[in-house]
Amino acid sequence: MREKTNVTFLVNVEVLNTGTELLLGSVTNSHLAYFGQQLFPLGLRIGRQSTVPDGSAIRGALLDSFSRCDILLVTGGLGPTTDDVTREIAAELLGFRLVIDEAVVRAIRERLARRNIPVRERMLRQAMVPEGATVLPNAHGTAPGLYIPPVLTPSLSTPHLFLLPRPPRELKPMFERHVRPLLRRIRGDLPNREYRNYHIVGLGESAVEELIGMELSLRGDIEVGYCARPNEVDFRLIAPRAVIEEIEPRVLAALGRHFVSTRGDLIEEVVVNRLTELQKTLALAESCTGGMLANRITNVPGASLVLLEGFVTYSNDAKIRSVGVPEDLIATYGAVSEPVARAMAEGAAAKTGADFGIGITGIAGPSGGTPEKPTGTVFVALTERDVQTECRKEIFPTDRETFKQLASQLALDMLRLRIFAEEEAAPHHALARTS
Repeated sequence: MREKTNVTFLVNVEVLNTGTELLLGSVTNSHLAYFGQQLFPLGLRIGRQSTVPDGSAIRGALLDSFSRCDILLVTGGLGPTTDDVTREIAAELLGFRLVIDEAVVRAIRERLARRNIPVRERMLRQAMVPEGATVLPNAHGTAPGLYIPPVLTPSLSTPHLFLLPRPPRELKPMFERHVRPLLRRIRGDLPNREYRNYHIVGLGESAVEELIGMELSLRGDIEVGYCARPNEVDFRLIAPRAVIEEIEPRVLAALGRHFVSTRGDLIEEVVVNRLTELQKTLALAESCTGGMLANRITNVPGASLVLLEGFVTYSNDAKIRSVGVPEDLIATYGAVSEPVARAMAEGAAAKTGADFGIGITGIAGPSGGTPEKPTGTVFVALTERDVQTECRKEIFPTDRETFKQLASQLALDMLRLRIFAEEEAAPHHALARTS
């Protein structure tokens, strides 16, 4: 996944995560995503994120961030053990004395008593607070957070500094109850900007830029960004709401049938939700995708109202036995062929009574290809009751996992376009946004 953007920050916010386990990969760092989601509604944006191990590296990282940012969110290093030194290093750099906060001591003792855990003297390190800091109570742990307002001396200028616990179960409630109100006051009357994400299937990011992105990026009042994945792109606009409402019709017209949703919905969510509204059902016969299409559909809540049955007909015998593909069809055209894909879709729908049937057959590789049908060839067929079956052939010369993703994506997109076909005369994008 790649991120490209043109960004201007009114308030420079940085995140500093501390913890050796984050850098060893033994713990997934989820803080950045959480902070990003929480800050944007406040009109704040993260300009930089850093991760350093426990210990002395925190000192250099803090000094580095002090020189750049207006708000610094630091996670980790507030616990009772010898590797928890964020609080001590911050106090030393700021020239603040650490003092015992008796309210924190009482909170620690009461929490441990409720859980029948003996109080060890080392645990009370967590009650050491830099003079002048605001304690942020921790309702889910023993280490409080700390807020230290900016400090300006001849040798040092610091941002609004937040020291927060690392565990998400402690950090998130603390942020929402104590940090967010402080940030609202800090940000003052900065103008709010709207974030709108256009989920697109079947176009690359360069094509999206050519269609509409370059034009918008030249305006100066809109931030344009792209996040690309195989066969799909998230096209991001950030601007005042009035500006986005003004240009959105042009965006949707340029994207056309490739536009899926602005709500962040995955294509399978749009498909399942629309089939549910239409009270239509679906059956699948998958070969090369090995059930990935069924997996994506059943990841959507409510899919049981839509998906009647999925067949993984990986072998020729399974195609014949499970969904009734004629044996002579495979003998004549091969298992990877348009006639077999059509027979798979039609057989799945007929056997289950579903309104729609999808058949997928292909060569995932890395071997098995021929000059006529190279590795990566896939046939996807879509049938609908009383409607002629359609079939598409594509070649996705990539690794097996990406091939399966692309093939299932193609099937979902064919179905999406079919079920929204009745809205083609009117802008189907409006309905997709609310699905």
